Amino acid sequence: MIIEHLQYPLKEGQFEPNVMAIGYFDGVHQGHRRVIQMAIDKAKQKEVMSAVMTFHPHPREILGQSGYTRYLTPLEAKLALFKQLGVQRAYVVHFDIPFSSIYPEEFVNEFLIPLQARQLVVGFDYTFGYKGKGTAYTLKELSEGRYEVDVISPIALLGEKVSSTMIREYLYGGRVEEANDFLGRPYRVQGRVIHGEKRGRQIGFPTANLQLDDPYLIPKTGVYGVNVSVDDQNYFGVMNIGIKPTFEHEKIEKSLEAHLFDFNGDLYEREIKVDFLFFIREEQKFAGVDQLVAQIQLDVAYAKQKRTEC
Repeated sequence: MIIEHLQYPLKEGQFEPNVMAIGYFDGVHQGHRRVIQMAIDKAKQKEVMSAVMTFHPHPREILGQSGYTRYLTPLEAKLALFKQLGVQRAYVVHFDIPFSSIYPEEFVNEFLIPLQARQLVVGFDYTFGYKGKGTAYTLKELSEGRYEVDVISPIALLGEKVSSTMIREYLYGGRVEEANDFLGRPYRVQGRVIHGEKRGRQIGFPTANLQLDDPYLIPKTGVYGVNVSVDDQNYFGVMNIGIKPTFEHEKIEKSLEAHLFDFNGDLYEREIKVDFLFFIREEQKFAGVDQLVAQIQLDVAYAKQKRTEC
């Protein structure tokens, strides 16, 4: 997949005709994949390039609307998912204040037409241009016969519309199984194993302390059943998401510690990927080490039993 980073104003270039899916696509969930797959299928029919246009950072992060600083799929993870789907070209548009100020007709005439979009595929709730004044149907009105537009209807699961917003709510509530249904795959974070206080090792349950590579959304505090990928080898285990104070920043941060079953070796400084499978219990405080060890043993037993039922 070819990746091109663009910004406003668009510089002149040699762009190939394409069918383009447009959207932010945080999470690349089942609804997003329907949009992208339609673009891929239409591109094959027209014998042109399949493309996705996405934006970075999130508009809310730049415009200060309700603090959007943690992502279901940070940019690199999102691009990797596009590639897995079979997208041939990804356009990453730098979202900044000047770009946020362009009107819908400017976006069409100064971006989409120069990029040689022959057909556009968007979700039913897609908006663009200054203050989101453009809609999926505005794209049709502005086409003037220069491109076609397909608008994809929403998908509903569990009685709810599949959306990034709903997935975020599920994860913040610890409901990872519902989030995974909407995503169509387990929710994943990735990072590097760093040195911790080694308390887990002292009580017979060594843990990998994860420092995230990117600003992933971190689920609710508690204990989860997880799958951990180390150099393409998968290990089942449990992960504790807890709270730790960081005095130098005067704020509270979440810590992520994974105990891998059937793993022997050193993980320090290695990259691992963690897939969240199910929620086990809330975070707890314990009166002593013996009580903590007993609860961890129960967590491990529950996780192994739950895994056999999945």
